[in-house]
Parts: sequence; structure tokens; C-alpha cells
Amino acid sequence: MEKKLRWGVLSTAAIGLKKVLPAMQLGEYVSVDAIASRNLMKAEEAAAVLGIPRAYGSYEELLADPDIDAVYNPLPNDLHVPWTIKAAEAGKHVLCEKPLALTAAEAESLLEVRARTGVQIGEAFMVDCHPQWLRTQALLREGDIGDLRAVYGHFSYTNVNPDNIRNKIEQGGGGLMDIGCYLIHAARYAFAAEPLRVVALVERDPTMKTDRLTSALMEFSGGQAIFTCSTQLVPYQRVQFLGTKGRIEIEIPFNAPPDRPTRLIVDTGAGPIEETFRICDQYTLQGDAFSKAVLENTEVPVTVENAIANMKVIDAIFRSAETSQWEKVS
Repeated sequence: MEKKLRWGVLSTAAIGLKKVLPAMQLGEYVSVDAIASRNLMKAEEAAAVLGIPRAYGSYEELLADPDIDAVYNPLPNDLHVPWTIKAAEAGKHVLCEKPLALTAAEAESLLEVRARTGVQIGEAFMVDCHPQWLRTQALLREGDIGDLRAVYGHFSYTNVNPDNIRNKIEQGGGGLMDIGCYLIHAARYAFAAEPLRVVALVERDPTMKTDRLTSALMEFSGGQAIFTCSTQLVPYQRVQFLGTKGRIEIEIPFNAPPDRPTRLIVDTGAGPIEETFRICDQYTLQGDAFSKAVLENTEVPVTVENAIANMKVIDAIFRSAETSQWEKVS
């Protein structure tokens, strides 16, 4: 396949400029051709730094560009669905940062939009494209650790800046939306199923009102998953999968470094064995996987349906925090 998908980027968000776009530009099937900001100068500066041919002073101008096939949407969480809809209606395929929406109901609105416009819409869980996760999935399916019964996860960092978008509750800020979504996704990915019910504890920042410490227990038909996420704890991340015959541990599950190998630890009773994976950038792999799916008209890595299922769990966790009871995931 020689053709590349021509991409445009909505906003000069830090995640795009520092991590996603430089990596996407290395992709085999990706051409990043335009970037837009509500401030033309910012767009031009970003374009100059990254070598992007065209810069626009509004998102509407980029969406009107006939030479753009797909859009990467890293806007604040509350703008994910509105601008994904606008992009789809302009005939652009959309890769939207997680979480795809603020609620499951909002995410479900994209099903009609996708059907009506005929474009592909995906959620940017880049971890699904990393070799360490693909290997974990294979080990689980092959039964190397027996029957999976428990998943333990933790993801935290420290950010107490009230001006940071992650700390603005009205725009979908907070730990569960920002990083807890990964832990939910990981459990669903491992069990290849949806949780039946959840129970949770949420501690909110007294000033910003965002959830700064959230823990949840999810019941699956085949086992249980438990996690803690926080925006005000020491930075740390780890996920373990425990089965009836062994365990798998991903050392750096979510922010896998693009400049050094990653490790997977597998222990089936004879002592832990380390598997090392080649140096790669999961954002490059994600850009190529999404582009290839569009070019070949196949399913994108993380579909709208998958995003809806993840949001249903987030909704249930927030409900449980309010009711102090188990809540069904529905």
C-alpha cells in the first residue's frame, strides 16, 4: 500500500505537539498536512516547528480543506463529541482522544453520526497498538496463566494547577476521565467482556471539585478487577493480571517510553520470566493502524462501540460514589 492518509489536527494541545504528532509523522500510512488553532499565530508556530504544510486560524477552515482525509481531535473532553460531529459532517474520518465523550449517552450519539456520514470514528487508546499489550492478549487467550480471575491496576500523577484543563470539572477534568479510563479499558481488554456491576470510592478536591483519588471494584462474570487512580499522588503506573496458574505484569503499561525497550513479566510458577519488546512509539503504531483501517475500509482499532462500553463503566463508577452502593453497568 503506497497511499497515505492525509491528516489535519484540531488544536495545538500539548499532547499532540509533544507526543502524538511527531510520532504520527513517522508513520508509513500517515501524512500530517494541516493544523488549526483558534489563534492563527499558534497554529503557524506549531506548523513551523513540526514541518506541517498548512496552518489555519480556525477549526472550521481546516474542516473545509478538501485535501484533508482525517482529523485528530485532542481538544478538551467537553469538545470531543461536538467537534467530532463537525468533522464527520465535513466528511473527515476522526481519531479522537480519550475519553471519547463525557457520558455514555453522549458517546452513543456518534453511532448515528457515523452511520449517516459514512466516516470512521475511533478513540485514541494507543496502548491497544503496542506490542506489549498485544502479547499480553495472546498470553491470556492461550491460557498461559490459566483462567484469568483478577486484574489489579494503578495509575497516578501529581497536578494541582487549577488552570490545567485536567483540573477543570466543567470540561470533563478529573482522574477517572483522564487516566482511570485506561484502567477500565485494560480490565475489559483482558477479560474480553464487560463488567456486570461496580462499586467505588471517590475523593474530590475541595476547591476544584474534580476527583483526585478514585478506587473501584468491577465484577466480571469470570473474575474481578480493582484499580486506583489519582491526580494528586506520586507518579506511578502498573497493571497485573492474575490467573489460576500464573500472572502477567506490565511494567509501564500506559506511558510506554518511545526511546527504550519495555518489559513484560510472566510467572507461571517456575519463577518470573521477562519478555523485552523492541523500541517503538505507540503513537506511531496507532496512527498507522487507524490510517490503514481507513485506507482498507476495515474496523479501526478502538471503535465507537468500545468507547461507549468504557463510558458506561465510568458512568456507573460515578453513580456508585454518590449512592455508596453497587451499581449495574448498563
